[in-house]
Amino acid sequence: MNLLFKICLVLLVGVIGGKIARLLKLPNVTGYLVIGLFLGPSFTEYVSAVDIETFSVISELALAIIAFTIGSEFVMKDILKLGKSIVIITLAEVIFAIATVFVVMYFIFRQPFAFSIVIASMSAATAPAATLMVMKQYKAHGPLTRTILPVVALDDVFGIMAFGIAISLAKLSISTETFSLYNLVVEPMVEIVGSLLLGLILGLTLSFISKKAKGRDELQAIILAFIGIATGLSNAFNLSALLTCIMIGATLVNTLHNSKRLFDAVNDFASPVYVLFFTLAGASLNLSILSAVGLMGIAYVFSRAFGKMFGAWVGARSVKADKVVTNNLGLALLPQGGVSIGLIVLVRQQLPEYAVAISTIIMFSVLIYEVSGPIFAKIAIQRAGEINGLKHKDKVKKKKKEELEELAF
Repeated sequence: MNLLFKICLVLLVGVIGGKIARLLKLPNVTGYLVIGLFLGPSFTEYVSAVDIETFSVISELALAIIAFTIGSEFVMKDILKLGKSIVIITLAEVIFAIATVFVVMYFIFRQPFAFSIVIASMSAATAPAATLMVMKQYKAHGPLTRTILPVVALDDVFGIMAFGIAISLAKLSISTETFSLYNLVVEPMVEIVGSLLLGLILGLTLSFISKKAKGRDELQAIILAFIGIATGLSNAFNLSALLTCIMIGATLVNTLHNSKRLFDAVNDFASPVYVLFFTLAGASLNLSILSAVGLMGIAYVFSRAFGKMFGAWVGARSVKADKVVTNNLGLALLPQGGVSIGLIVLVRQQLPEYAVAISTIIMFSVLIYEVSGPIFAKIAIQRAGEINGLKHKDKVKKKKKEELEELAF
């Protein structure tokens, strides 16, 4: 079938899924994922594994745009206020997630150390896409919302570091080879520092060029080109495209006086890309994995959820965070997707003897969390009272402006 026809039909079906979700009072993202599931191998097989591979550029672009948008939340003056708190909260939820999953796998299910430490390290990363989309849909704003995005971005950094150390420890436990400090710590650090440095260079360049852009169309083309270049260079140098694009966004928001103009320009064309991304993500999930995963897969899902929620609660309590953050942050950190799936590729390359078992459990976890994660994220921001917070913020700004104008008059 014609490729353009197929991708347009997927887009249309995704829009229908979003409408159905809204009727059921669910986040749009859940609708995209669930209706995408019906297009995949579990039901109609309209979208095959080959199609998913063909459309992978859409997924790359969507994740890069999402990462770029997340970068806009790293306003330096706000980070300096929250910086220490964000680091402590993120460290707590990452450590508790990894520790809980490791204990369950190693001590309860009696799995080998290599298997347990690697799959535990893969529980750290949170998929930012679903949570960000839910926040956008419900125009959420408040203490919880301001905390979620920096934590999600930072826990991917910690997740990559944890995985790098875990894979080295796993190899060390099953091999007679000697592993140096370079293998254990330096390689993950090179990836992180390299990604951030590349993002900084591209961000500063884009900051300069964007000032010369004439009109929104030209600005959109330039930003899209830079996001694509960042992804391509990151892949070429074995860096993290996610971290690179986050750094570009962070650089822009801190160096440009009117950076909102750039992020608004991106949001103008990003929505159809997001719909395609989540619908195709749903189509890539296969329900047949449910029969293969067993009790261990279910235990992984619950232990990861407990570790993240309890860790976020402990971290938030320790820094005396706002009560709505302490009580609700963990629920918003459950989605799992892109980063974890990317790490599966590395497991296949570096630890092939455990690749099938780890891939099966992680894909099962992604299936569960990608569908339920947006719902939990909505519950979190709803409980925090931050739905439509942006509208309230705009009203307050408008009222203050009117009051100042009256005083001036």
